[in-house]
Amino acid sequence: MSDKKEFYTKLKDQLDDTTNFPADYMYKFIVPTDGNQVQEVEDLFNDSGAVINTKKSKTGKYVSVSIVLKIESSDKVISYYLKAEKIKGIISL
Repeated sequence: MSDKKEFYTKLKDQLDDTTNFPADYMYKFIVPTDGNQVQEVEDLFNDSGAVINTKKSKTGKYVSVSIVLKIESSDKVISYYLKAEKIKGIISL
């Protein structure tokens, strides 16, 4: 089993054990500022009722993006992470 698949399987189990869905879930990402990655993250959660906050790093090279979203299931949580993985340079926290 690949490390990513194992990670998401473990995350799903943890979410199912600790969270009563639907629930508010916070995503945290760090993205470089050299492209339009912040916009890509915002577009990913657009039209979902998400509350999105951004904060630039001290050096200005990165932006922290926090998203709070009401999620229906652990599968939906993971689906957003899988979509976010496609964004160049993104780091999920």
